[in-house]
Amino acid sequence: MREKILTFIEKNSRIDLKELAIVLGVDETTVMNELEKMEEEHIICGYHTLIDWDKAGIEKVTALIEVRVTPQRGMGFDKVAERIYNYPEVNSVYLISGGFDFMVTIEGKTLREVSQFVSDKLSPLDSVLSTKTNFILKKYKDHGTVMAEQPKDERIEM
Repeated sequence: MREKILTFIEKNSRIDLKELAIVLGVDETTVMNELEKMEEEHIICGYHTLIDWDKAGIEKVTALIEVRVTPQRGMGFDKVAERIYNYPEVNSVYLISGGFDFMVTIEGKTLREVSQFVSDKLSPLDSVLSTKTNFILKKYKDHGTVMAEQPKDERIEM
């Protein structure tokens, strides 16, 4: 049942508990108790709202920064990741495979603000060997949701 609950709330965290209980074939209290347990166990880590900032008219720049590091002896990548994710500008940090070690996402008001974070705070860290900044120019799909305008069918119905 946990996997089914997680699948539903991952797509829509605002789903009505009564509706979710009906879909799962259990009572509302069971669903509520299971959600509370998963929150306590940190299986559910938070509830987020996906916002199209362009449509909101608010300027935001998002960057994906690839970071190559030298892990510290006896601490591995975890300590380096902790130093990076403790910056308030950082939205996420992932350990990745390939040519770089981490993928870091940050948001800022301008390209300069993001670039300054990389050059002033991220690059100077002792264990950082190199960075590569990729700016998101347009979001087509985010967290499973299509963000791009869907083309309208302009055919005439017969």
